[in-house]
Amino acid sequence: MSEHLVPLDRRSWVDYEADCEFPIQNLPYGIFSTARTPEPRVGVPIGDRLLDLSVLFDAGFLPGPDVFHRSSLNSLMSRGRPYWTELRGRIAELLDASCPRLRDDDILASAAFVPLAEARLHLPVEIGAFVDFYSSEQHASNVGRMFRDPNNPLLPNWKHLPVGYNGRASSVVVSGTPIRRPNGQTVKAAEGPPSFGPSRQLDFELEMGFYTGRANPLGEPLAIADAGDFVFGFSLVNDWSARDVQRWEYAPLGPFLAKTFATTVSPWVVPVDALSYFRTAGPTQDPLPLPYLRTPTPWHFDLHLGVDLEVSGARYPTSRTNSRHLYWSCAQQLAHQGVNGTNVQVGDLYASGTISGDAPDSYGSLLELAWRGERPVSVGDSGETRVFLIDGDEVVMTGYGQGDGFRIGFGECRGRVTPAPGIER
Repeated sequence: MSEHLVPLDRRSWVDYEADCEFPIQNLPYGIFSTARTPEPRVGVPIGDRLLDLSVLFDAGFLPGPDVFHRSSLNSLMSRGRPYWTELRGRIAELLDASCPRLRDDDILASAAFVPLAEARLHLPVEIGAFVDFYSSEQHASNVGRMFRDPNNPLLPNWKHLPVGYNGRASSVVVSGTPIRRPNGQTVKAAEGPPSFGPSRQLDFELEMGFYTGRANPLGEPLAIADAGDFVFGFSLVNDWSARDVQRWEYAPLGPFLAKTFATTVSPWVVPVDALSYFRTAGPTQDPLPLPYLRTPTPWHFDLHLGVDLEVSGARYPTSRTNSRHLYWSCAQQLAHQGVNGTNVQVGDLYASGTISGDAPDSYGSLLELAWRGERPVSVGDSGETRVFLIDGDEVVMTGYGQGDGFRIGFGECRGRVTPAPGIER
């Protein structure tokens, strides 16, 4: 899909620094509103500004129909890949340093641009279904060593299919939404009995997620060769986890209350074409997957991912990893979801599962970083440590691809932990 890339030497008349996450090579989509104009609509960040696509459409600069005066990206996404390519090209053209149409029209430019800092950002997609995978071998192996067999941590199916489960779409929230500590049943010993109350082992999970922009009819399998027409774009995902609740409830059907109370996504959807600069081969898969999971197209991306903890107003680096560590790619995840005839919808969200690397400081969850509580994580120079999150902690996830003289980022994916609601126990 290299034909859809904005050339690396393309420059915009909008000024920004080399380490800006939103250069002309990015052009992610989001939904925003302002105090002056509270109706949500579609915008694209460039530098420290936000380009209001509804204004450009009204001025006749963007291809129809009107998918820009909307409170979600679903209508835009449903137009399909040819439209995605045309629209992205038109926006890049208007922002190009050599194009005077928007640059030299002071009245239109004044109406079309909003300072990014003044925009209120909303959940970008109306999510019909949410699926969470378990696609990092390092993460799955770490969990297997902790709770099953240190010498044989992966279950027999793990290297044959992308393990996943259906989550809860209604509890996906945009970055900045406070996260209430969940209540649930937990046990202090394996044999029980359970008690009820707030989770004492609240954790983050550093993940990447992608949104689908095409649907297939129920009963018609989805082929991996069609992934390029289905995958619209990517966001950062924090799929919060109540570890103690999950440990008690997961058998025999898997996660339930421990995973459905909140999932945070970053506000921008970075088009797959913008990430094509960073396509890379994934890990060698042994054994070779079944044919429906094979593709010659590289669907891994070299993206730097990080987690910081904000405690009492100070921010502390906690984890640094890379999405290329994923064993199963997004195309394989989607192909496995669709091989049974599942009706994938426009706006479905598919998350990778926790992304961990090989080094201890590259693990994507506190469960691993603190190794089940045996190695508390230091929080700055104050002497404070964390085994799991406490009320008031704010988790900040970041991600970007680093090119030669440019950077493509996702914005922040953040959420602050607030106390559990008081209910009858």
